[in-house]
Amino acid sequence: MSTHPLWQLTLARFREFVREPEAMFWVFAFPVLLAFALGLAFRSQGEPEVLAGVLAGPGAGEVEAALKATPGVRVRTLTRAEADVALRNGAINVLVIPGNPVTYELDPSRPESRVARFVVDERVQVAAGRQPAVPTEERLVSVPGSRYIDWVVPGLLGMNIMGTGMWSVGFSVVQARTRKLLKRLMGTPMRRSHYLASHMLSRLIFLTLEVIALLGFARLIFGIPIEGSLLTLAGFCLLGAITFSGLGLLVASRARTIEGVSGLMNLVMVPMWIFSGVFFASDNFPEVMQPFIALLPLTALNDALRGVMIDGAGISALLGPASVLTAWMVVCFGAALKVFRWL
Repeated sequence: MSTHPLWQLTLARFREFVREPEAMFWVFAFPVLLAFALGLAFRSQGEPEVLAGVLAGPGAGEVEAALKATPGVRVRTLTRAEADVALRNGAINVLVIPGNPVTYELDPSRPESRVARFVVDERVQVAAGRQPAVPTEERLVSVPGSRYIDWVVPGLLGMNIMGTGMWSVGFSVVQARTRKLLKRLMGTPMRRSHYLASHMLSRLIFLTLEVIALLGFARLIFGIPIEGSLLTLAGFCLLGAITFSGLGLLVASRARTIEGVSGLMNLVMVPMWIFSGVFFASDNFPEVMQPFIALLPLTALNDALRGVMIDGAGISALLGPASVLTAWMVVCFGAALKVFRWL
């Protein structure tokens, strides 16, 4: 086995990767650092405060006192000039102008301002003597997986699987072609299938390490949930890695220069970074685009990873994403084997 061409080629791919510090950084360190930064920026901070301002003038003291007695409301009295600046910069969500009637100034394009308007108005009305029409009570519920970091980590994992799958295969193939290594390898007893398979096997070795590094860090530091089966999660990671390796092989099948394959890789990956729901939901795009977005391989992978990690979905509930990934894998490998240029 130690002298088998497939084993030797796989070992060569592995050594090439390990000897590249830049590749090690982008595969292992970058996703962890990105998850750490996003986790800090969007960490759970408890109940958000309502930032209210009261315009200085008659009645301002009474309104400020009423709002200060409300939990979760931070209030301050401002002059007209100060209020304009605070509203523009988002330092306050709503400005209360005492009088008859009481006036609220807010930016309707900001959801937090609309919420603040109702919170502040409720307190002002109660302070004026209004009694509730029916008794109410508040029940606070925290849903597992509702934090942004819980949602974004599967997207980061999918993005990393796509990036390393395509770049590792594409760059290695084109680099070997430019150095005339493919021509020399063709003169050996090596089968061409062994060469292509070696890229896949070396990629799968690093897949295990990068998945463990990112998910282990996110779970340890931020406590992200993994509600579904680890076996199902591993299966989708494997399917995604093979799919994007095939896509990388197809992109690199004819490229002759590093610059050329870099441009092609970016042409393929950038739309998926934008549309496939890595950092924000793809539902934000117009309805007419949704069928096309759903057919992107990264969309299918991200949906599957989130389905397993957040919703605890099984394979039967994720047949749609699995079918999309399988179709891309078969088509990309089939096309790559047809058009691959060895010289």
